[in-house]
Amino acid sequence: MTSGWIILDKPHGLGSTQAVAAVKRNLRQAGYGKVKVGHGGTLDPLATGILPIAVGEATKLAGRMLDASKEYAFTVRFGEETDTLDLEGKVIATSDVRPAPEAVTAILTCFTGPIEQVPPAYSAILIDGERAYDRARAGEAVEMKSRSVTVHSLTAGHVGESEITLIAHVSKGTYIRSLARDIAYALGTVGHVTMLRRLRAGPFGLAQAISLDKLNDVGKGAPLEHILLPLEAGLVDIPALDLTPEQARAVRQGRVLDGLPHNDGLYWVRSGTVPVALVQLSGMSLTVVRGFNLPDVAE
Repeated sequence: MTSGWIILDKPHGLGSTQAVAAVKRNLRQAGYGKVKVGHGGTLDPLATGILPIAVGEATKLAGRMLDASKEYAFTVRFGEETDTLDLEGKVIATSDVRPAPEAVTAILTCFTGPIEQVPPAYSAILIDGERAYDRARAGEAVEMKSRSVTVHSLTAGHVGESEITLIAHVSKGTYIRSLARDIAYALGTVGHVTMLRRLRAGPFGLAQAISLDKLNDVGKGAPLEHILLPLEAGLVDIPALDLTPEQARAVRQGRVLDGLPHNDGLYWVRSGTVPVALVQLSGMSLTVVRGFNLPDVAE
């Protein structure tokens, strides 16, 4: 069974669904047959960077990846706002105001911590069963509801004559295009995103990422193990517990284990080096959150 993570450095213009299809195609061409594949967080076609793609049993952890914090580099160009809040849209507002670099850096603290933001109308959020971007493209005036998100950190990078590049570490559900729009408003001008690159998603960073060309090499015969990270690479942010063969058997059967002298919380458990399950420990009792059907676990 093929299971693990492929961390794609997604190129400009490729959609997240297309990236998943590319992984499926290359695995099929490499002779792996039908394998379950899913991504750990949508990335706009115009954006580049980290797209975690779960393969096999790792797809059971894709939901955790969606909930993980993300880090982005993005450039805001001041003076024009577009309907999509990025380069793809048409200009809907202009301003002659070009904020000074020190004014931009001074305003960033106002956008750090818990904030309220209104997502872009051109987003994948469902409204009455339809994607917001489908309604917006059809010419409908889409009313988006404000949501609470957290910006863990926001720092300034390169500063140009009418633009600035920022680095943001944000919670799930944060829209960088909305953040750029609101920063521009706070500076008495308008703006839109001209560059967006995801630097990190959960535990995965650019150091672990591969290019689309390297993914395509697998379909041409390159070893899959050169690009496939193990399932547990998506669990490095939580502690591991080692089980005896008997305990592993009980967990795989969905039974509750008692008398475990560890603090309450989320853990992953293993038998030897093989992940067995994602578990919750409460009052020294262990219950299974998600079990992994991986080979070589003691039976």
